Amino acid sequence: MAAGRATDTAAAISSKPAPDNVRGPAGTVLRPFPAAAEVPADRIPSAQESPASQIDARDSFAVTALADIIDRSLHAAGARFTAGLSPAALAHAYLDWVTHLTYAPGKRVQLVDKATRKAVRFANYASRCAVAGHEAPCCIEPLPQDKRFAGEGWHKWPYNLVHQAFLLHQQWWHNATTGIRGVTKQHESMVEFTSRQILDTFSPSNFILTNPEVLQHTFKNGGMNLVRGLQNLVEDWERSISGKKPVGTENFVVGRDLAVTPGKVIYRNRLIELIQYAPATDRVRPEPVLIVPAWIMKYYILDLSPQNSLVKYLTQQGFTVFMISWKNPGPDDRDLGMNDYRTLGPMAALDALGAVVPDRKVHAVGYCLGGTLLAITAAAMARDGDDRLKSLTMFAAQTDFTEAGELMLFINEGQLAFLEDMMWEQGFLDSRQMAGAFQMLRSNDLVWSRIVREYLMGERQPMTDLMAWNADATRMPYRMHSEYLRRLFLDNDLAEGRFEAGDKPVALTDVRVPIFAVGTERDHVAPWRSTYKIHLLTDTEVTYLLTTGGHNVGIVSEPNGRARSFRVMTKNASNRYVDPATWLVQAAQKQGSWWPEWTAWLNARSGEPIVPPNIGGVVVPLGEAPGSYVLQE
Repeated sequence: MAAGRATDTAAAISSKPAPDNVRGPAGTVLRPFPAAAEVPADRIPSAQESPASQIDARDSFAVTALADIIDRSLHAAGARFTAGLSPAALAHAYLDWVTHLTYAPGKRVQLVDKATRKAVRFANYASRCAVAGHEAPCCIEPLPQDKRFAGEGWHKWPYNLVHQAFLLHQQWWHNATTGIRGVTKQHESMVEFTSRQILDTFSPSNFILTNPEVLQHTFKNGGMNLVRGLQNLVEDWERSISGKKPVGTENFVVGRDLAVTPGKVIYRNRLIELIQYAPATDRVRPEPVLIVPAWIMKYYILDLSPQNSLVKYLTQQGFTVFMISWKNPGPDDRDLGMNDYRTLGPMAALDALGAVVPDRKVHAVGYCLGGTLLAITAAAMARDGDDRLKSLTMFAAQTDFTEAGELMLFINEGQLAFLEDMMWEQGFLDSRQMAGAFQMLRSNDLVWSRIVREYLMGERQPMTDLMAWNADATRMPYRMHSEYLRRLFLDNDLAEGRFEAGDKPVALTDVRVPIFAVGTERDHVAPWRSTYKIHLLTDTEVTYLLTTGGHNVGIVSEPNGRARSFRVMTKNASNRYVDPATWLVQAAQKQGSWWPEWTAWLNARSGEPIVPPNIGGVVVPLGEAPGSYVLQE
């Protein structure tokens, strides 16, 4: 009898549903208590355990959940002061570095030798400057991308000595943090990157008394530049704490100044709105173009001002264009995953598009994360025998993440766990938290140069449409962002055939439609050599184009006479692989915007022009473009 009752009790415990979710700030769901099935087998009470033991087991469930809540809440609070960077991950990297440096006496001797040589070189430079003045050649040159010391004032005494000493010091620290045997590659990169950030903070260009250009400007303006700079600082601080957008964005209103290409919203679900744009020509190509932008950005980067709108350009070239506009997710969307983004995003858009232009194959286009999602979608469609795609175009989109640039500095188990705890509390990754990481990748260009210009020089940089778009950031749901970082960045599941779409793995080798891939030379988000790996992952025709510019400016490449150039070359399915270095030599270089090259590629793979389809087909449009989702803050 006792054994029977104990068995019944154990069964009741194991089948008992999990208690209600714990609620966090503003009623957000923090985390459900674990169900019995989630508890390790050695903690599930058996028939042989006493009732007291079973009570202890039940208590341990609550303790486990409480411990998890305490740890996650602590990490989430800490993340507010560290811009989402894990102190534990950084400490681990520095411990790896300092431990191996301690056990590398030869390396330390080499560093002492380098320090001595640099000191002698600097003393020699200083003596030559005393004789020849500022005409003495520099003892060290800054890197090509470093424009901090390009002004004439930096080559006059004493500022020539100041900036030369800083550059020598910076070079020594690079030597000290790299090339130490035994340190993992990622830890070496993290230590070198962090040390560079610290050094950049104390650059002489960031301070009034050590920046000759700021001093000259101050004398010329009688100090009023510092007054204006203080006003700029206070204004920016007030806007930041009140959640307002930067100064000047009020001159770029979505629907009035930006995203004004005529069109209508023809479909909406909980995650996307689908916009169909009005034709700009009497006849159009029969194959429509579906654009899948990244959900980390508002879609209208491809429909900025009329003079640099890719959407407008495509309609003028005779294409019927459809665009996905992603919803800006909130706490209620925390459980949306990558598969939800695939089914509610491009797959739902293809279904809605098919109702407007039935039985037409589609030129699918993806930008950044949207390109990665589109590649997954195309592979799943090919696997399932869905042949609705005519071609696949990817703008600055990665499919292999082993060389994903400096973003990989933030991708390891410790960092992801910390980031997940930050998202766990609020249900999403906030736009400000994302912006901080991206700004650090180019701190000299995006942080310190702005501080010098706006707060020391007292000069506001004029707002542009691209800058206004960049300030209109979005959030990302907890589950989706965690899956994306872990399965793609950390584990590289897509490139290695483990990524599942619809509960079955997908392989990019199944994609047979022609691919047009665009990389940009100065891309810090999706380095071009990383996007180039599409050649290794597919068995189809790939046309790869490398353009000047960065992740955004390189893509927004309107034909307007500005100095632009690109390289392009096509690899047929039967051609042998060409490595990136060889490709750079062999690819034909052309001047101008790459947009005409791409539209010519689309035209060559499209049918004869026909009468444009009606907007929405037989469905009554839901409203005018740009829709409502893009306006969500």
